[in-house]
Amino acid sequence: MNDRPSVLRETDEEARRLARILLRSTQHAPLAVIEPDSGFPSVSRTLVGTDIDGVPVILVSALSAHTKALLADPRASLLAGEPGKGDPLAHPRLSVQCQAEKVNHDSALHARLRGRFLARHPKSALYIDFRDFCFFRLVPLAVSLNGGFGKAYILPGEDLLIRSEANEAIAADGDIIVRELLEQHPLIVRGITERLNQKSHRNGRICGLDAAGLDLFWGENMLRYEFDSQLELYNGPNSYISKIEYSIP
Repeated sequence: MNDRPSVLRETDEEARRLARILLRSTQHAPLAVIEPDSGFPSVSRTLVGTDIDGVPVILVSALSAHTKALLADPRASLLAGEPGKGDPLAHPRLSVQCQAEKVNHDSALHARLRGRFLARHPKSALYIDFRDFCFFRLVPLAVSLNGGFGKAYILPGEDLLIRSEANEAIAADGDIIVRELLEQHPLIVRGITERLNQKSHRNGRICGLDAAGLDLFWGENMLRYEFDSQLELYNGPNSYISKIEYSIP
């Protein structure tokens, strides 16, 4: 009989929230794939975006080794979470086992991902429309969260997803929501960053939104602000703005 205590903690909402924030605030991440010729793991770094349902998205060249690997075997893993000052192992990180889904170039989904990816990675405009570049959605299957020393959790991939009836409508109105939000609340970006205890900075912009929160750049850093509860019903831009007003006094 094994009486040794488990190193894993019982997963709670705080752990789920940290996992979602880590994934959605990631700009780039190591991506592990299975090399088709040798069967060995192969790791590369790739830019990361998110779809409206919280699924991480990558934009890759058909000439890259990891693209060829994903086409041969869609299993992949993504590591999110950047080390800060001091011991790099003391900072939270997230390992996500994913199923890669290639996105058809001429689909409505591709158009949506293109807009969201450009908002997060403007410099990708140099190559995003090349026909030999494509998007993959990396659908989370299983998640290993290390929140720091003594804070290890295992989560199902479902815990990272945004399941809301409002997803499609918010995606369609994303640009309008951001424009009207900034018109009505020109200091909203500063308000969010103060709520997140960030130091003052002159340059900030919203680069993505969904039913569960907002993504924004604050200087060179990507920040994620999660609502306490996600928006389930969407009745136009003002319903989303009202959610933000309620969440950020």
